[in-house]
Amino acid sequence: MSRPAKPEPRPTPRAIAQALSRADPALARIIAKVGVQRPPQSPGGFPALLRSIVFQQISGAAGTAILRKVRAEYGGKTPPARWFLEADTATLRRAGLSPQKIRYLKDLAGRVNTGALQFPRLRRLPDGAVVTELTEVLGIGEWTAHMYLLFHLDRPDVLPTGDLGLRKAVQQAYAKRSLPSPVTVARIGRRWSPWRSHATFYLWRSLE
Repeated sequence: MSRPAKPEPRPTPRAIAQALSRADPALARIIAKVGVQRPPQSPGGFPALLRSIVFQQISGAAGTAILRKVRAEYGGKTPPARWFLEADTATLRRAGLSPQKIRYLKDLAGRVNTGALQFPRLRRLPDGAVVTELTEVLGIGEWTAHMYLLFHLDRPDVLPTGDLGLRKAVQQAYAKRSLPSPVTVARIGRRWSPWRSHATFYLWRSLE
């Protein structure tokens, strides 16, 4: 049996920047201003989704404080999934988690504990399948799944069309009178493929 062909190595960030600049004059101006970039990467898995759920709809400072309290309840370390299944409601509420977020975290932890959600497996799945699996978890929507693909799985062609920051950046870069819809962002973004993750990051940087 023949072995599957190894994927082609990804071009350097500079080569990707050059390709995007050729494809889109607006991006070329942004790249010339901010310099060659690439989306930063961090470990994924349960801790990444724990953080995403904790930080939903609250300020960064509040999310950081709650996460610190959650870790304190587990002896100063990030708890594993099983701990959330075993911890009682009083303990989780003492850490600052709302009843809704406790429900979300217990659902996530249960899926991880039973093997219904396997993080190593996500690395082997295509982007669409990753989004499908992650959005089956209570409290995880398409935006969170896109961020997981972009920042934790290093997928090069993710376009989070519903992201408010991206829409604002597109409005500014393309001199739109009003905030563009996700459909408009998707249409404009066709020219950035197969490097839409990189284009998204450049557009975010343009707002800084």
